[in-house]
Amino acid sequence: MQEKLSHLRTEVESAIKSVKSSADLEVIQNKYFSRKGEIALMMQELGKLSPEEKPKAGQLLNETKKHLEALFEEKSQKIRADGMAAELEKEWVDVTAPGIPYKAGHVHPISQVQYEVEEIFSSMGFSIEDGPEVESEYYNFESLNIPASHPARDMQDTFFVDKEGDSELGRLVLRTQTSPVQMRTMQTKGAPLRIIVPGRVFRNEATDASHDATFYQVEGLLIDENISLAHLKGVMQEFLSKLFKKNVLVRFRPGYFPFVEPGLEMDFACLICNQKGCRVCKQSGWVEFMGAGMVHPNVLKAGKIDSKKYQGWAFGFGLTRLVMMKYGITDIRLLFGADTRFLNQF
Repeated sequence: MQEKLSHLRTEVESAIKSVKSSADLEVIQNKYFSRKGEIALMMQELGKLSPEEKPKAGQLLNETKKHLEALFEEKSQKIRADGMAAELEKEWVDVTAPGIPYKAGHVHPISQVQYEVEEIFSSMGFSIEDGPEVESEYYNFESLNIPASHPARDMQDTFFVDKEGDSELGRLVLRTQTSPVQMRTMQTKGAPLRIIVPGRVFRNEATDASHDATFYQVEGLLIDENISLAHLKGVMQEFLSKLFKKNVLVRFRPGYFPFVEPGLEMDFACLICNQKGCRVCKQSGWVEFMGAGMVHPNVLKAGKIDSKKYQGWAFGFGLTRLVMMKYGITDIRLLFGADTRFLNQF
């Protein structure tokens, strides 16, 4: 028995000394220290000894067991400590190193230009108005001198909302222009009036580099006594000069819009080629910008304003296209694509 214990002690000490991983430790534990391990088998043999041999053999076996278990525990702690040290080495953090800068978002280019447009017009005494994007046919069309039978309806392909509208105001539509807000403001605030209405509008049309079913628009309305198109020309020339931070020439051309009479188109001098002719201005030296005109008497009447006392003009331009012109963007779809590589340039 003594010889077997001596041999077992030497064998286990050598095995523990050669351990290099927790997997090796598990093998040794199963082989020597488990319920069916070598030490447990030795204890079973102890019962087969004579009464004279048992006390000495039992004492020696207990001493050997405690010694080996202590060696095993010491090695186990060392293996765990080395493993933790290695893990900590991998996950080590230099607390004195500077932190990673927080990447904050920024204002979308359309919103940037919208804020700038609002600031310029506000400095000229215009207030900023807003209204619903889901409108009735009455406010989107009829009140603006565009009855159901009017051919101008074909100029604005419309998204109709699949929901029952008001019996008097007609079906519901996604607004095709921000003009309904002008009508609502006339009815609630009366004249004199000086407002702009920026906002999102919707038209059921094919998408390409210069068109989208969703885009942004800015419309303006000024109503007062003794108002003429000369006031409009002065306001728009001042607005564009402030926006582009240089003197900008503008011109009027005849145009048709059912809610104004007379109607006109307004162009401004091409800032890319300085009116020498380029692809942007189609070699004309002028860039098409917006539609405008004197407010039609029928529109003033619908807005509950006395057309014999007051006159006014209205205009509307594409904010999205203005952004494209200001930043030289060639495809409108880039502005709605959520590509951060593109948006981070602004």
